Amino acid sequence: MADSSFSVVVPATTANLGPGFDSIGLALDLYMTVDVTPSEIWKVAYKNQGFEDLSTGEDNLIVKTIINVATRNNCTAPTVQLDVQSDIPLGKGLGSSAAAIAAGIEIANHLLELNLSSEAKVLLGSEFEGHADNISASLLGGATISYFDGVEIDIVHIPLPEVGAVILVPPEALLTEASRGLLPMQLTHSEATLGSAAASILSAAIVRNDWEKAGRMMKKDVFHESYRKLLFPEFDQIREFCEEYNAYGMTISGAGPSLFVAVKQGEEQELAKQLSTRFPYYNCIAVKPSSLGTIIN
Repeated sequence: MADSSFSVVVPATTANLGPGFDSIGLALDLYMTVDVTPSEIWKVAYKNQGFEDLSTGEDNLIVKTIINVATRNNCTAPTVQLDVQSDIPLGKGLGSSAAAIAAGIEIANHLLELNLSSEAKVLLGSEFEGHADNISASLLGGATISYFDGVEIDIVHIPLPEVGAVILVPPEALLTEASRGLLPMQLTHSEATLGSAAASILSAAIVRNDWEKAGRMMKKDVFHESYRKLLFPEFDQIREFCEEYNAYGMTISGAGPSLFVAVKQGEEQELAKQLSTRFPYYNCIAVKPSSLGTIIN
């Protein structure tokens, strides 16, 4: 069995990017670090404020993932203590649950010396999460385009997209389940056709690092944005402001409530400053894509 004292680092993620619903993910340079040490019982300690409501024992999502991975591989995971430092805000559409699952998978893989492939890790994470967008980017870094049908997974991985970004984080959290509850059960054939076309162009543009075209597609979503955007203060005004700035595009980050803006590399700090002045309700953070994925230190 491997050394049980080590650290795992996992990036934040944004997902969907408009019409890439439950498929496209992008890792960002905000991180969660989990220090792992031997312990007689499962124990989780969070170093940040805002995490007080999370379980600190066996019901913690990281711990549950470790145990689940071990069980699926006919193993018993050794109990450990997890000391967690996270810059990924909870319930803000930035992949906090995917980060916890990614950390759990990587910790189990290391502790039990499972030697899981990247695809096996993403498949496990997608099964736990229910969709592949955030978890694939959390584990692999960069941008990911995934197909997951509950059984099989296929992934296209773009290691380091050439784009800057700003995330607008509101003070309130939003449960993904609540946001999903706003979505329609069905779309018309013509709506689905338009949505599929927009997602296809978005995917191809990301692969080619054509973020001007990707940005145009980010506002062509038919799957979720129009149903969710009423939850987010000043959504249309923020999009108009970003277009006047000549940002590539703006959309909801995952299920929300954070918003994501793609901008030319090197312009993210200035745009974040201007957005903070114009829309003080949001905490506007300049970020970049992360190529790291989930790593062991």
